Amino acid sequence: MNIEKQTALITGATRGIGRALTDQLIADGARVLAVGRDRDRLAALTAGHGDRVVPYHADLADPAAVDALLDAVVERHPELTIVINNAATQAHTDFLAGDAYRIRPALRREIAVNLDAVVAISTGLLPLLRQRPAAAIINLTTGLAMAPKRAAPVYCATKAGVRTFTRALRYQCERGAPHVRVSEAMMPLVDTDMTRGRGTGKITASAAARAVLDGLRRDSPEIYVGKARLLPALMRVTPALGYRMLRDG
Repeated sequence: MNIEKQTALITGATRGIGRALTDQLIADGARVLAVGRDRDRLAALTAGHGDRVVPYHADLADPAAVDALLDAVVERHPELTIVINNAATQAHTDFLAGDAYRIRPALRREIAVNLDAVVAISTGLLPLLRQRPAAAIINLTTGLAMAPKRAAPVYCATKAGVRTFTRALRYQCERGAPHVRVSEAMMPLVDTDMTRGRGTGKITASAAARAVLDGLRRDSPEIYVGKARLLPALMRVTPALGYRMLRDG
């Protein structure tokens, strides 16, 4: 896909990988529908890029807000060709030590943002994308979708769900709408707000975004970024080692 002059929707567009994707897409000549829940960050993003960014304020944990977002995009942007589901949240949870009632809202938010919103946005915008000569949906996952870590079971479960959903949606599009490419972009540990103070050997958000867009240009169905490209082979050869390596995050 040629990115120049395309219109792309990005969730979580104001920080981390989403901000890097926004900046790089605009540098490559695209226009971005930037979805975020921080109004100040959306305003700063718009101020920096002018009319190349169209801001959409939405809390993706709220199904009604997601529905309103989809209605607005379908009505106002028939030219949309690229959807990148990037937004995610992660709660570290010890079910044996924590108060189950107190942590339940955070877990529900994880499921809503990380999985429910991805399904809703992908399927809600698919009828629009089908009308374009070429279009793409890219859903971001992580190596933890294949081998979960102990500290974030719900986050890992939602990413595993996105991985499976993306593959199944790809099968449907390959049969019924082959001009709509559906891809998974699997991340390694990336230096973002979510990972601050945790882990080593992180790649930058800019490097992660560059790899995603390179995969978009190649129409790659599976985009393995950085060290994540080693994980599928490792899990085939010695899954016990893969589980052990990622168990403690």
